[in-house]
Amino acid sequence: MTHAVSLSHVSCIFASGKNQVRAVDGVSLDVQAGEFFTLLGPSGSGKTTCLRMIGGFTLPTAGTITINGQDVSQQPPYARPVNTVFQDYALFPHMTVLDNVAYSQMVKGVPKAAREAKAMQLLETVQLPEIAQRKPGQLSGGQRQRVALARALISEPQVLLLDEPLGALDLKLREQMQSELKTLQRQLGITFIFVTHDQHEALSMSDRIGIFNKGRLEQVATPQALYDAPSTRFVAEFVGAANVFDGDDATRLCGTPVAMIRPERIRLGASDGARTSGVVQETQYFGTFWRVRVAREGQASVLVEVPVAAGSAPPSVGETAYLHWADDAAHALNSAST
Repeated sequence: MTHAVSLSHVSCIFASGKNQVRAVDGVSLDVQAGEFFTLLGPSGSGKTTCLRMIGGFTLPTAGTITINGQDVSQQPPYARPVNTVFQDYALFPHMTVLDNVAYSQMVKGVPKAAREAKAMQLLETVQLPEIAQRKPGQLSGGQRQRVALARALISEPQVLLLDEPLGALDLKLREQMQSELKTLQRQLGITFIFVTHDQHEALSMSDRIGIFNKGRLEQVATPQALYDAPSTRFVAEFVGAANVFDGDDATRLCGTPVAMIRPERIRLGASDGARTSGVVQETQYFGTFWRVRVAREGQASVLVEVPVAAGSAPPSVGETAYLHWADDAAHALNSAST
């Protein structure tokens, strides 16, 4: 089976003074055709370097990168069937929107009428035909993002790479663009590889997600699988809020050496049948739920999410809290994970 993008034992080592930094360390990954695949991880985890290697902006120190079965490991960006949308969009400020979108076609010598017709078609695809004659400085952040998308799509890439393209937008617009970007990807059927450090963004948009940590892939799975069944402690704590129990505490409460329970799977109740108890240390209001931190003497504190009902109030700080959960709420983690 030919994958849209495949990485086989890919590493990237940078020199830093007398030392070497393994930005990407032996990563192997297959991305399916037409998939919305997200590279997710904290700053410095290797996700952006990995994207740059797929795009040809950084060459791998070791390993092989193929796109639709063709080895592109040492090819320059212009020779690869990909295009990239950067976080700052990199639009030419002196050109109109139409000329920005048509730019790559102009460089290739496509006649003006043909390239402008194609550029207008792409502007219609991203629902911006009315701004064709404006300059980038006259556009909102969301409009610039869509213009950058149109410009990247005009060359009909087999794979579109997106390097945190929503990072500069405010929260409301970012959420709107998440939905629009996913709808556009489904409409076009192009393989998207998306880089972000925002867990909620990754969960809401992706078909699958690869979690990066210290240059390595910790886990590749669907959003639901990553949330419900993380393989390592890092994934459990990076993707959403998590209570991680280990040692004797985990064995006593969950029957396994290391276990995770999501805060929404825990409820407050009476002392009878409680799994553990503690004292309410802090409450935070999140609109649809209260997040309650329960301190336990000599053990890790526990987060509990209490749904907000009309007229309800959270437990008071200093109050004793008794914690309950079903057996299937606890998920065993790899005891060797970090």
